[in-house]
Amino acid sequence: MIKCPNCGSKDVGKIGSHQFYCWGCFIELSVSGDKISVYQVEEDGTLSSLDDLFMEEDFTEIHAVN
Repeated sequence: MIKCPNCGSKDVGKIGSHQFYCWGCFIELSVSGDKISVYQVEEDGTLSSLDDLFMEEDFTEIHAVN
C-alpha cells in the first residue's frame, strides 16, 4: 500500500506502469528508478512540478513498493 507524501492518504491508485495518482489531494507521482517526481494536475490537464516542495524522506513508502 502506498501512502501519499503530500497528504498522507492511502487512497493512491496506479495509473500507469510507473505512475500513481492520489485521490486525497489530486497529485500525480511518477517513479523512474530511484527518482520520484510529484506533479499537480492543473484544470487544463497539464502537470506542474512540485518536486521542490518535497525531500527524499517523504518518499520512503513509495520506494518500498517499487
